[in-house]
Amino acid sequence: MFFSPFLFWDPYFWLILVGLAITMWASWNVKSTFNRYTTIPSHNNITGKEAAKLILEDAGIFDVTIQETSGELTDFYNPSDKTLNLSEPVYNSSSIAAICVAAHEAGHAIQDAKAYIPMSFRSKLVPIVNFGANLSMPLIILGVVLSFNQVLIRAGILCFALTLLFQIVTLPVEFNASNRALKKVKMLGIINSNEYPAGRKVLFAAALTYVAAALSTFLQLLRLILLFADNDRN
Repeated sequence: MFFSPFLFWDPYFWLILVGLAITMWASWNVKSTFNRYTTIPSHNNITGKEAAKLILEDAGIFDVTIQETSGELTDFYNPSDKTLNLSEPVYNSSSIAAICVAAHEAGHAIQDAKAYIPMSFRSKLVPIVNFGANLSMPLIILGVVLSFNQVLIRAGILCFALTLLFQIVTLPVEFNASNRALKKVKMLGIINSNEYPAGRKVLFAAALTYVAAALSTFLQLLRLILLFADNDRN
């Protein structure tokens, strides 16, 4: 058993440790996979920026700005200002890894342009999830302090569950963007058939980080449910 921040023995703390281990493995996996293929140049020496531009133009998208952002694996598409932000190792690199990461972000821009339903739903969830995430732990702690008030505790757990909902909705968004990316880079000849398996490995490793995050959050939610269900029975 482990001591819980809620001031009683917590027999389910190991669920947090399992979730942490899964998340750390996924992070290590994506970094090692990216680093492995970032040293292998593509056959046509197209940079990440150029690959993203070709994909967007092919999709008829001309209102998205491609720009460089600091850091590594910090690439993202911002639908609010129509910017496709590529990290330093991706923006000017012509490696297979860089091209596929840039193509993935271009896939998000295509989703936005086509009003892809899971992406639109995820965007609408953001303020609700942020509100719930900020409120969940204070509600649970307050419920514990007030003689284990089950109404407050359950409300806090429900707020925490919104984070898991958001991460579940994120999964089809990320996998779809990767599928779009792989189809585009192959169709446009940005990478050839010999390079395609490497690109698929890079994007699959990146997608696993979202699966790991969802699984970790599920384990945390399960811990809260089991923890307070046991206390309620006691």
